[in-house]
Amino acid sequence: MRRTVPVILLAATLACTTACTKTKSGGDSSDSGGPIKIGLVTKTDTNPYFVKLRESAKAHARDKGAELIAVAGKFDGDNEGQVAAIENLVQQGVKGIMITPSNSTGILGALKQAKEKGVLVIALDTETDPKDAVDATYATNNTTAGELQGKYIKATLGSTPPKLLMMDGTPGGTVDEQRHRGFLQGMGLKDGDPAILGAAPTNGDQNKAQAAMENLLQRDSTVNAVYTLNEPAARGAVAALSAKGLAGKVAVGSIDGGCQGVADVKAGKYLATVMQFPKKMAEQGVDAVVDFAKNGKKPTGFVDTGAQLITDKPVAGMDAKDTAWGAQNCWG
Repeated sequence: MRRTVPVILLAATLACTTACTKTKSGGDSSDSGGPIKIGLVTKTDTNPYFVKLRESAKAHARDKGAELIAVAGKFDGDNEGQVAAIENLVQQGVKGIMITPSNSTGILGALKQAKEKGVLVIALDTETDPKDAVDATYATNNTTAGELQGKYIKATLGSTPPKLLMMDGTPGGTVDEQRHRGFLQGMGLKDGDPAILGAAPTNGDQNKAQAAMENLLQRDSTVNAVYTLNEPAARGAVAALSAKGLAGKVAVGSIDGGCQGVADVKAGKYLATVMQFPKKMAEQGVDAVVDFAKNGKKPTGFVDTGAQLITDKPVAGMDAKDTAWGAQNCWG
């Protein structure tokens, strides 16, 4: 599954347009008459969430007279690919790098080197560990997003004891662990609780989630609640549940807020999703890099870009928007 660094370097190079000429490391490319260069490193270039984030960043950079150079890992968890991409972007003279880290600690050395060369470093969507490894973070509070899903599922079960299956993400992934932890907090459970019938990594992939759910259901089909890391995992889980005749009998929630996910909720495939706002993250990140390039002003700290529960079956005590609102504000 792991890709070698040279392959990623080639991919990063090919991702550049013909206008991507080298400037001094960390230097403002506008010094030589060109636009401000901004690098974006996402976990993958295929997940609809990261596609929207990339498209929003490119459009906003263009509106600001800047140039976005977007690269990505080959798969979720491709830490080596992200490190190579950071190094490549620094060589191209970007003024700032925005990154959605696959691993909260695995890219720290590369980020430190970028900062030492005068490059502004911003985390999008996913925090680093430690948080101050980047200048600022623009992201969903993923623990809160998980907690919203957990509270909603708990409320829908009412007095019925949960029998839970968990469709997790990538082991060790920051977002994956935060959402998992937040969900259990919302449910009032802890890892190891007997109410958890099983859990499996899905890497946020629909096919892997379907296979994982099928395997778990073979061991125990008394499930009445399912946590899913994201909407592709939810679709995979629901497909497996449907094949077992359990569709509509299990409370399933998710996180993302993509347009397909909102449509899935409207269709009753799962009960709710928690919407994120990647467009807001991307635009605020681009603004920060442009301000830094022009004025030397650095952003700091964590900026919460929000999370909103979307469902057509609201429960008392929880703020929720319906799928009509979701369709107007979704991404993808």
